[in-house]
Amino acid sequence: MADDTDPVPARSTPALLNSLAHADFVHLLGGIWEDSPWVAEAAFEARPFVDIVALHHAMVRAVRDAGHEAQLALLRAHPDLAGKLARGGGLTAHSTAEQAGLGLDRLSDAEFDWFDRHNSAYRDRFGFPFIIAVKENTRDSIKAALATRLDNDPAVEMKTALGEVAKIAKFRLEGLFGT
Repeated sequence: MADDTDPVPARSTPALLNSLAHADFVHLLGGIWEDSPWVAEAAFEARPFVDIVALHHAMVRAVRDAGHEAQLALLRAHPDLAGKLARGGGLTAHSTAEQAGLGLDRLSDAEFDWFDRHNSAYRDRFGFPFIIAVKENTRDSIKAALATRLDNDPAVEMKTALGEVAKIAKFRLEGLFGT
């Protein structure tokens, strides 16, 4: 292990994951699914993992099997995209980096107002924030998706949002493991 204060080294491997104690495993992976360490806790039971893809599949399965209320809580743990929390510096490190990558932390007042209005309408309609994998989008494609997805059926939109959360988790795992 790295040292006595942090049992998790900077660069993780599947072999390390398979050897970690439960608490260390959750410490390492608890933030992959935005403030929802229960996903890592559930995935721990699926060890050993042959690779990061197997880990991701176990985590996706944990979310799928968790039921509607847990899935809704997972979605609600995500911040609004380009929202007030982002402007105030209150996001997790993962979310801050992802949103900053597209300049969503540096919007003009008019752009911020657009996102604020659409985020509010989305949250009012579906009961959770608009979620999209920022890494595979542009600012314009995000705006188009937000406007379009507002018309989705609630069940379709929940499935879509959960799919986006799974993509975000995949990107975060790849970042953690350097793949």
